[in-house]
Formats: sequence, C-alpha cells, structure tokens
Amino acid sequence: MSSQERPKANEARVIPLRPVKAAPTPARPAGEKEPLWRDVVGDVLRGERLAQERTLKGVAEAARISMPYLSELERGRKEASSEVLAAAAHALGLGLPDLLSLAQTRLAGLPRARPARASYQGEVRLAA
Repeated sequence: MSSQERPKANEARVIPLRPVKAAPTPARPAGEKEPLWRDVVGDVLRGERLAQERTLKGVAEAARISMPYLSELERGRKEASSEVLAAAAHALGLGLPDLLSLAQTRLAGLPRARPARASYQGEVRLAA
C-alpha cells in the first residue's frame, strides 16, 4: 500500500464489496399466484384423507367438525384455527406437527417467484 492509499488516522479504509449471486431458484410461471398456506394445508388434508380411502363425513365426525367446514378447509376456502387443524390431523392419525411438516415440505417444493432486484444500482462499499 503506497503512502497515497494509506488512510489517515481519522479516516476509515474503504473496502469495495462484490454482490453475492444467489443460487437460481425455479421460477413460477408468469401470472401464477403465490400459493396460500390455507390452500397447501387443505391439499395435504385432502390428500391424506384420500390416501386412507376415507370419506369426508367419516373424517369430519372423527374430528368433531362439520362436514361442510372440513370441505371448505380442504378446498382452501377457510383459514382454520390450530385447534381445528389439530382435530382434523388427529382424525387422520397425524399430529399437528406432522400435518404442518407435510404442508411445509409441499410448499418448499413449489417453484418460487424470482427475488426482487435491489433498487440500488452501483458500487457497494463498506467502511472498515
């Protein structure tokens, strides 16, 4: 470092940073909406019920919730409380953590929207 490049006692040395490139993520097709949590949970509930070859009526009775309400949950029309989700999960032989884990796994596997670009364009510097 030459004498011209050395910072004075009261000045900070500036280190230029290079932006870190994020790993590419699968892009969601244009116009496709981001999935809602209630839709994903409903898909998991319906998938588990159908995999067990059980009726809507049978699961609703076991969960002690109305059949129309369970149908609305499965279709993503209603946002259920944790108590209702736990009851539906238990009626299917699952715990609430199991249901939520299955929903999270399904959600994580969906294509993501491209991250928004930073509004700042130019060189980034950090004072050290």
